[in-house]
Amino acid sequence: MKLLNLHISGFGKFQDQDVSFEDRLNVVYGKNEAGKSTLHTFIRGMLFGIEKQRGRASKNDLYNKYEPWAGSGTYEGWLRIESGGEIYRIERRFQKKSKDLTIVNETLGREMEPTKALLDQLRCGLTETAYNNTISIGQLKCATDGGMVAELRNYIANLNTSGSIALNITKASAYLKNQRRELEAQLIPQAALSYTTLLGEIRKLEQEISSPAYANQLMNYRSRKTKLKQQLEEKQQEKENLLQKAARGRQVLTGSQFSDRDSITGYMESTRKLYADYQNAAAACSRKSLKVRAVLSLLLAVVCLAGAGLLTQVPELIPRLPVSLPIAMGGLGSLGVVFLVLSILQLNRGRRYRKELDASTRLLQEIFARHLGDSSVSQEAMSAFELRMGEFLRLCGAIDQSEETLRHLTEEIARLQQQEESCSEEIEQQQRVQWELEKKLEHLASCKNQAEALKRTLAENERVQEELDAIDLAMDTMTTLSTSIRDSFGLYLNKTASELIGGITGNIYSSMSIDENLNIFMNTPTRLVPIEQVSSGTMDQIYLAVRLAAAKLVQNGRDTMPLIFDDSFVLYDDERLKTALKWLVSAYDSQIVIFTCHQREAQLLTANQIPYNLITI
Repeated sequence: MKLLNLHISGFGKFQDQDVSFEDRLNVVYGKNEAGKSTLHTFIRGMLFGIEKQRGRASKNDLYNKYEPWAGSGTYEGWLRIESGGEIYRIERRFQKKSKDLTIVNETLGREMEPTKALLDQLRCGLTETAYNNTISIGQLKCATDGGMVAELRNYIANLNTSGSIALNITKASAYLKNQRRELEAQLIPQAALSYTTLLGEIRKLEQEISSPAYANQLMNYRSRKTKLKQQLEEKQQEKENLLQKAARGRQVLTGSQFSDRDSITGYMESTRKLYADYQNAAAACSRKSLKVRAVLSLLLAVVCLAGAGLLTQVPELIPRLPVSLPIAMGGLGSLGVVFLVLSILQLNRGRRYRKELDASTRLLQEIFARHLGDSSVSQEAMSAFELRMGEFLRLCGAIDQSEETLRHLTEEIARLQQQEESCSEEIEQQQRVQWELEKKLEHLASCKNQAEALKRTLAENERVQEELDAIDLAMDTMTTLSTSIRDSFGLYLNKTASELIGGITGNIYSSMSIDENLNIFMNTPTRLVPIEQVSSGTMDQIYLAVRLAAAKLVQNGRDTMPLIFDDSFVLYDDERLKTALKWLVSAYDSQIVIFTCHQREAQLLTANQIPYNLITI
């Protein structure tokens, strides 16, 4: 497998970043904090994905560490690789809620389903653990992690047993142990007693379930509640309509300044009386006799007063009168005054009738204008007014009828609501009863299942025991085989690592030994030297050889992954670094990527005329 180029849409400090790689050796140079480790992690994430951890682990996991700094929400990119002579483009999104993976075979021009088989092919059969502990050498970290011990041991055990990694002894052993636990769980020493007890429990439960108390009335109550709810909705709607109708009627009455039937009746009676007064005043004002009597009384008053004055002027008329002169003069004067008073009274009565007529007319005009829209005062207007008041009376009666119906509706709604609440209580009670019934049925089914299982157990105890014996034999055989495999574990790794150690150390050391726990010793003519006793630079070289040896063992052999170094040569002096670089270029046929914050790698490669591709970030 070979890295071609990549594009980072958003990952850590990078946004819209493109990087291209070439065959063989690539040196990625950048100062501290330039983003080399970010680029290294991006490659790993494109190959294996990045999962967000939960709980406390999420605070320092890779997902949170490399979320885009720009906060754009774009947490994705793509990586182009060459595998098996074909070019693939791996596209990934790392967002928690949008973790998309797309693989496009650019050589064939089609999108591929990202199956495990395809991913294993592209990753050369490496798991993420094997990748991190072999070909991907992290910053200042050349020693393998402890998790690699078990993985290498399983791989070599599988390879030694079947010639491939299809057989996993550890998983097979775990499977057999699990099968044994399941078979042991089926062996019940007191199976007969338990079976008899379960039969009694089953009979008891069946009698309880057949009781009439558990008859299911839930559907009936629910149907009844539905009908009651429908009736309530209809009554509520009818009540709402009546309320609106009554409110409109009340609004009409209030707009006409009426409150109830009595106010309408009183208003109508007072208007009738006013109209009668109007008619009387109009009739009185129209009578001529009142004026005639006033004029006649005035004339008689003038005549009497004139007669009294004449007697004083013509005394010779006295002898002809039957009474004395003072008496005659007084009588005529008094009579003239009486007639004058009568004339004045008649004139005042006519004036009072006119005022009453004007007042009655004005009030009637106001009433008729308010209720009829016309201020004309006539018998037809009064008849129309009475008809209008009759309408108000009928409206008041309709309102009273609506309010009476509303009262009955309110009582009916209250009754229906009470019935609905009672029905809801019955439903709850039925639900509790049915819940109890379901629990009893579940318990009954469980008892029957247990009884059936016990019944089978009683018949198959001997067969189960035979299987247990077979499993014990298989596990003993596998234990013996596993011990033999573990004894030969060091041979595979020692042989491969020893082939590499000479070249990487410049033949300072040519042989090494590794035990089953990955403890490393350097071979000398006299003794085995523990790796802890060599210099830190030599220790780094040895661990690099171990990782490369492990990489050869773990990869599928058909293709190899690029070697990736992230500031891995910090402890190397210039001479060791030159030796290591020369050896790497000649010993590793695949692509090599070196991340470094120093320029000496590029300088040494240039000085020794070793071709390389320089990438600066």
